[in-house]
Amino acid sequence: SLSLLDTNLPAEAETELRSFIAKRLTKGAMFEGMGNVASVGLSIPEYKIGCYYCRFQQENLLELAALESDINAPEYVVCFLGGSEKEDTFRLELDKYIQSLKINLALEQKNLETYVNPYLRSWFENAICPIQRVVQLFQEKLAFLLHAALSYTPVEVKSADERTEKDISRFLAAASLQGLVQEGTMTSLCIAMTEEQHKSVIIDCSGPQPQLHNAGSNRFCEDWMRAFVNGAEGGNPFLFQQILENFKLKAIQDINNLKRFIRQAEMNHYALFKCYMFLKNCGSGDILLKIVKVEHAEMPEARNVVTVLEEFMRE
Repeated sequence: SLSLLDTNLPAEAETELRSFIAKRLTKGAMFEGMGNVASVGLSIPEYKIGCYYCRFQQENLLELAALESDINAPEYVVCFLGGSEKEDTFRLELDKYIQSLKINLALEQKNLETYVNPYLRSWFENAICPIQRVVQLFQEKLAFLLHAALSYTPVEVKSADERTEKDISRFLAAASLQGLVQEGTMTSLCIAMTEEQHKSVIIDCSGPQPQLHNAGSNRFCEDWMRAFVNGAEGGNPFLFQQILENFKLKAIQDINNLKRFIRQAEMNHYALFKCYMFLKNCGSGDILLKIVKVEHAEMPEARNVVTVLEEFMRE
């Protein structure tokens, strides 16, 4: 059975949504802590809308349930409704948002008013809009953030309010290649960049516009910055997420192309020249060279190719 705790839907639409969720529960199609996105037909408004829904169990009730086996720990289903199924783009972010709710939710009914209700009502602003806010705040300086994210350069944020600091941290995590490059490579890059303390990027948010110190950029990041800034005119957070995914996809394609050229260059001097021309023209040769240098550290022939490329690029 489903009991309503909180909603801002009209009664008729809430009943229809409850019926939809009940069917999903009956089919066993909802796993604890893993959200889903589906299209739902509600009478208000009279068209299909996107619904993110997630089932979870309150953590601090698990011990209670273990002690009193006849009492089942209550479970909850949270639903967020948007204009389309584009919420699927942010499904992982919404899962994290639910995780935070799960950790903080307490038994007292009063907590619904003081914490849960405001938290639920701010889901779109807090889970969907951070990337958009960062683009609007940094504008053309966004190229420096993209460069720091790709190169795993440590970033320090100073004099920023809590939300801005979280937004910047979230953007850097979303723009990095974490999970897309080998874990060992990522760890080695992080260690290498952290050891170069003089290269840490400082973001000073004390003024109306953020000021960046020790920041680097390249043509690749500047080109993608333009895509973000141009997209800001429409103000669509889903578009920014798509641009970010395309940015990372292109970076991964360039890394894979360079690695293929390096394998060829181990036996072919002309392929070495192709490596050099690729690095020179791709716009992000500085970052790509660091990544492949770490990945090929234990491979003598490939390491020699990278060493030669470094000399070419310096010249």
